Amino acid sequence: MTNGPSGEMPFLDHLEELRYRLLWAVGALFVAMMLSFAVIMRPSLDAIGFFAAPILPLLPSGKLIYTHPVDPVTIRLKIAFGFGFVLSSPVIIYQVWAFLSPALHKHEKKLVLPVIFGATLLFASGVFIGWRWVLPIMLDVLGNFQAESMAMMITAKEYFSFMVTICLAFGGIMQLPIVIMALTALGLVTPQAMSKVRRHAVVGSVLISAIIT
Repeated sequence: MTNGPSGEMPFLDHLEELRYRLLWAVGALFVAMMLSFAVIMRPSLDAIGFFAAPILPLLPSGKLIYTHPVDPVTIRLKIAFGFGFVLSSPVIIYQVWAFLSPALHKHEKKLVLPVIFGATLLFASGVFIGWRWVLPIMLDVLGNFQAESMAMMITAKEYFSFMVTICLAFGGIMQLPIVIMALTALGLVTPQAMSKVRRHAVVGSVLISAIIT
């Protein structure tokens, strides 16, 4: 891109750069999703049974039901989307970093590899934590609200939508350290400013956690 006389990129060039980065991110997500879908569709791999394990003990029949002929395909697509997001996260994170890097100093740009590695590891860890521990606890707690006049009959489509949402949400939450570091590098947040609101942040986090619980 050609910069203006002041060395800053014009606004339209910023939009073109953003479009270019978004195309790369979406393309990487699509390729990763299709590869994940091809693996999940293998007959020897019971992906549905593996990811349905947290809820099966809570169902009277021990099985999820589906109500539409295409549900088995759309469910696998949702799982593939979640896996594709994890697999393509290094490319997506790099595109975000590349878009923001012109505003960084030379010594800050050297952090690109540690940031990409750390962000990918944190995202994958959040997804795993969401599926392995948080999802079973949430299902158990929510199941305790069931009344005797109600019977649990959760469809496979609803469960897997819930599962993918929870896993990706926890993957996103785990990006908070990277976001804070990026905002600090850009000068939008300072350690001094964060220390001033630390007590308020702790109280707010406790209140939000209590409400969610």
